[in-house]
Amino acid sequence: MTIERQNPPGLHTPPGYHHVTVAVSSRTVYLAGQCPLTPDGSVVDGLLPQVDQVVANTAAALTFAGATPAEVVRTVIYVVTSDREELSAVWDRLTESEIGAAFASASTLLGVAQLGYPRQLVELDVTAALD
Repeated sequence: MTIERQNPPGLHTPPGYHHVTVAVSSRTVYLAGQCPLTPDGSVVDGLLPQVDQVVANTAAALTFAGATPAEVVRTVIYVVTSDREELSAVWDRLTESEIGAAFASASTLLGVAQLGYPRQLVELDVTAALD
């Protein structure tokens, strides 16, 4: 499998991710949006604790699929906020986590009005490419 991460000439240098990710692989893994739910289905309280639960859930799902964070080719991060500082705090927490390598690929970070579970503040959508 080959994953190329590049920033085309003429585009700004992004903070940690790449504008273009090209993957040549024999298998693609699509994770459902990973939510801040504990194994019993409870929503974790608080923004950064929710990020930590999303990280743990994403790591477990990637491992189950036989993938690593380095094989992630696309992420979309949804955060219930209109505050740029909160968006930055989520980005920093994710990129410094055990799945931080996943965010070197094409990534999008969005502030949204609402997510699916009551009190849910964060969700992570992940695609990985494997041999």
